[in-house]
Amino acid sequence: MTMPQIGQTAPDFTLPQDAGADITLSALRPAPVVLYFYPKDDTPGCTKEAIAFSGLLAEFRAAGGHVFGISRDSVAKHGKFRCKHDLSVPLLSDVDGAVCESYGTWVEKQMYGKTYMGIARATFLIDGAGRIARIWPNVKVPGHAEEVLEALRAL
Repeated sequence: MTMPQIGQTAPDFTLPQDAGADITLSALRPAPVVLYFYPKDDTPGCTKEAIAFSGLLAEFRAAGGHVFGISRDSVAKHGKFRCKHDLSVPLLSDVDGAVCESYGTWVEKQMYGKTYMGIARATFLIDGAGRIARIWPNVKVPGHAEEVLEALRAL
């Protein structure tokens, strides 16, 4: 499936989080929401990204927004990841990959000449009406959380 476009209504979902009740995207309105999709818990880039969003979580909340990391890792694996790195950002578990598919982040990747399916690192900023306001495809981690925070503040 292709990535949704800016201005479209964000695909709704309900996913379990590692710390608390299930999260339904549409139930969070009218607050803006940041969804960052990442490949795998406890890998170097994903750890840096989660630490960056955790470090700015209070500022995202002060700006009225929610932030969630999404990967196909299990709730239990997310819990271990959060504890190991003292993460505060809530992590959602998309074990069957349906949400990754609906956001166009489940893609064919290549490494060392092998082709496989995996999550493309991407971030979506969803406005208070549930529409996609910004998309960051193929995210580079350094400075990314700060850039997303500025975009949220500018909504």
